[in-house]
Amino acid sequence: MSELSDVKAEEQAADIVPEGPAKVPDKEAEPVKPPKVRRLNIIGRRNLFFALSLIIIVPGIISMATHGFRLGIDFAGGTELTVTFANHPTLPQVEAAVDSENANGSVIQTTGGGYILRYPPLTAAQTTNVQNDLQGKLGPMTVAQILEVGGTIAGETIEFSLLAVAIAATGLLILLSIWFHNVPGGWRAGFQFGGSAVAALLHDVFVLTGIFSILGKVFGLRIGEIDAFFVTAVLTVVGFSVHDTVVVFDRIRENLRVSQRLSFEQVVNLSIMQTAARSIITSFTVVLVLAAILIAGGPSLQGLALALMIGIVSGTYSSIFTFARRRHRTCRPGQYRRSRSCSSQRSITWALSCTRSTSRARRGALSASPSTTMSRSRSRTASASAESPAPCSTMQT
Repeated sequence: MSELSDVKAEEQAADIVPEGPAKVPDKEAEPVKPPKVRRLNIIGRRNLFFALSLIIIVPGIISMATHGFRLGIDFAGGTELTVTFANHPTLPQVEAAVDSENANGSVIQTTGGGYILRYPPLTAAQTTNVQNDLQGKLGPMTVAQILEVGGTIAGETIEFSLLAVAIAATGLLILLSIWFHNVPGGWRAGFQFGGSAVAALLHDVFVLTGIFSILGKVFGLRIGEIDAFFVTAVLTVVGFSVHDTVVVFDRIRENLRVSQRLSFEQVVNLSIMQTAARSIITSFTVVLVLAAILIAGGPSLQGLALALMIGIVSGTYSSIFTFARRRHRTCRPGQYRRSRSCSSQRSITWALSCTRSTSRARRGALSASPSTTMSRSRSRTASASAESPAPCSTMQT
């Protein structure tokens, strides 16, 4: 050791590490926590979701059958006056003046201080009396437009609205039948998927129309009035419902191709888990905008915003949680059955591959000694009977 070194001998010895593997202090290994697995058993709780839908749909159907709808001027016909007042009265003052006439009129405030006054069908003399009465109560009035809507125009609007919904449902059924004909089950499965999508579409329409029937007729709220904006909302909801349903069903179609060893319930739950977050987030952003319109918008836009909000929430709910019950039959891998219910090309391919492997195993067994052949065949028969599923499983979804 050099005397000129300012490092002590103990410190130098402490830096020397002996050769060989380093000794690790004995510590108990911490148990590894298993990863959290997200489980979403929608199909297992489908009856609960169906019951929730029926709680909303059944009262709406009863209200539509017994009370009908509160029809606006676009459907019932009537007289519409667009006016402005020189004294600039407030909305409550105009509504009080219209209500005092006992003519079942309604008031909509427009931008620029104008008002839209809607009445049931009025004659020319009745229209003149209404104008004179309003001028006497609210001051000088300027009539910008007088619009007469007859029953013929209202009837045509209803017919075209129902035709649009029917065309959308038929087109959806045909599209999904063609799109899903290559899944296990063939064209039959395609029509079942299309029927499920149409059921989801009608579910959303009945929820929306039933709620508006209750709001308009049972509670007498003007926001539940059926007008041209409501028709626009219904058609928009139909398109949104179709979009959400196709997204979920397309993922089911892809998973049916690649997940041959999963049951149909497992494929559906997996597909819903993969698409639920996207659908919910997309719908939530739209609902936020509609809520702002409903709160801050004028009376003419509140009905439209409410209808769109109800329809979008119902469309997202039906696409994720109310999957229509359907019967799906498919052959399991390793089973070769050429039957009508198990005629899928992919199932046959799986069965052929498993049949070839079984044949090779049998050839190997025949080349062995007689004593071992008998024992192997018995064990193989016992294991096959214990592990193999039914020839053609039937799954209720």
